[in-house]
Amino acid sequence: MIQEYLNSVDKFIIIGDRVLIKPRDMETRTKSGLVLPATVKEKEEIQSGYIIKTGPGYPIPSQEIDEPWKDQTSDPKYIGMQAKEGDLAIFLKSRSHEIEFENEKFLIVPHAAILLLIRDEHHLE
Repeated sequence: MIQEYLNSVDKFIIIGDRVLIKPRDMETRTKSGLVLPATVKEKEEIQSGYIIKTGPGYPIPSQEIDEPWKDQTSDPKYIGMQAKEGDLAIFLKSRSHEIEFENEKFLIVPHAAILLLIRDEHHLE
């Protein structure tokens, strides 16, 4: 039971304004049809991948005055993000952090590093 719990990406909780991305294969073809693997690419500043999970968003600081007698159990509030699960994201590779889980590579990327989102609206319904 514990092993099943630890072996599931669905159990990951993404914190704040970060997203979990499954990177796409970066092989590309030149105009002449020559395949260039990711290790040979001239520009490695940007990368793409599919968003697997998102955090709750940007935390909003509390505007209330903290008093010692007040109950401090209120939940934090967040500003939501544009990124959603299933989106294809184009992001700055230098801002990503790579992790490996069950022999698969994932990237944790701050929302601010995402340059472009491509969303298939048909899959959201």
